[in-house]
Amino acid sequence: MSTPEELKEKFWKAVKSDRTMMLGLAHVDDAHTRPMTAMLDDAGQDGPAHGPIWFFSSVDTDIVRAVTADSRAVATFADKGHGLFACVHGRLVRDDDRAVIERLWNPFIAAWYEGGKTDPKLALLRFDAEEAQIWHDGSSLLAGVKMLLGIDPKQSYRDHVASVRLT
Repeated sequence: MSTPEELKEKFWKAVKSDRTMMLGLAHVDDAHTRPMTAMLDDAGQDGPAHGPIWFFSSVDTDIVRAVTADSRAVATFADKGHGLFACVHGRLVRDDDRAVIERLWNPFIAAWYEGGKTDPKLALLRFDAEEAQIWHDGSSLLAGVKMLLGIDPKQSYRDHVASVRLT
């Protein structure tokens, strides 16, 4: 069993570990999500980072060109083991904060920008995650065994899903 708070903590831990999210703008014609590397900044925090979620991108991508000062966005997430899934809603803005770029910069990001941290094509997006629906895999094998024993698997699965506030 998992409480909503436990699912929220599992979500943040999984994002920090696995990093790939499908990110897109909500309510935009021709909007689609695209895989992006999610970065959490735990500078100045007493525990694990809980947002915002940062994405390095390029000024010539569709999402950077379309983002405004108050863009609504949606991100989906599946951890590498496919045990945790989430659909996250929030606000996406371009925020080329030099201090954040400095803290999050690493060799994997550097490989994408010939001009380094001051590359004119570098854009930093900040996703202020507000709410999420989080699912923890209830194991279809376990559900099958429960059905064979005459137990309704949907009853126990309720503890594996939660709508949570992330702010």
